[in-house]
Amino acid sequence: MDKSKFKYKTQVRVRNYEVDWQGIVHNGNYLLYFEVGRVEYLKHIGAKLDLNTIRGESKVVLVRNEIDYKAPASFDQLLNVYTRISFIKNSSFAMEGILEKADDGVIIALNTAYHVWLDPATDRPKTVGTDFRKLIEGFEGNDCDILWPTYTV
Repeated sequence: MDKSKFKYKTQVRVRNYEVDWQGIVHNGNYLLYFEVGRVEYLKHIGAKLDLNTIRGESKVVLVRNEIDYKAPASFDQLLNVYTRISFIKNSSFAMEGILEKADDGVIIALNTAYHVWLDPATDRPKTVGTDFRKLIEGFEGNDCDILWPTYTV
């Protein structure tokens, strides 16, 4: 992942209950840090979120979550969570994340999370909305590969 393409960063601090018997953050908690980054990113760019939808238009579900662990984090460390949307296809999009130690920039983990846009009435995939695509294009610019649907009249 090219860190220069990430335009958004938030921070999290490791809490005592996130550390395992080895004295490092339990592996499952890294996914929670990336989730914090994704939600904060969407709020930052102006996506209206509620518990079930983005902008009331669609449900968005996580269908795949990849993580590469690079280094451990430990109690009370401040972590930078970089987040971006790397592509939008017909009914799906991917969010990437980089987790690093705030004090020295050591990369802790890399994440790619794949999401599918669903019709809230049917729970079936539907085309990612134009407003959402425009919102992402306005924030990410050329650093996001956006497939624009073609409509025939």
